Amino acid sequence: MSSLDEFRNRKTAHLWPITLLRVYTGVFFLYFGFGKIKRGNFADGMEGFLNMQLANSFDFFKPFVESVVLPNKAVFAFIVAWGELAIGLALIFGLATRWASIAGAIMVASFWFAKGQGPLDAQNHDVIWFVIFLVLAAVHAGRVHSVDRRLADRFHFLA
Repeated sequence: MSSLDEFRNRKTAHLWPITLLRVYTGVFFLYFGFGKIKRGNFADGMEGFLNMQLANSFDFFKPFVESVVLPNKAVFAFIVAWGELAIGLALIFGLATRWASIAGAIMVASFWFAKGQGPLDAQNHDVIWFVIFLVLAAVHAGRVHSVDRRLADRFHFLA
């Protein structure tokens, strides 16, 4: 092993907590994305949930839910279910980690806005996931213990 490799290994060895956070987040989203796909009637469930939450949704988000999401519930159900699954897989393997984290932040922000909960509401888990995704994107979580680390020299958009 070259001295450069030893330096890189020493430098990244202390980053195992961010790897653990990345993989746990990936497993969580993979699990729930797969559950939505397996269930098969997620579009109807999503529609019922959104209709129940509409009175609580943030005012700036209601028109989007009413005029875009609900009329196209099958498309959005597909995007949510398969998006959660894809984000989960990407985070587990550390492939396009920053992009998956940004997509995850956008997705959970949408959930948050649809529910209309305040950022300090004890029941607001979406804001916690939002912050986790921002951290994963900001700290280059894919640069350690990941596929991104191996491919970043050839594919600069992964770095």
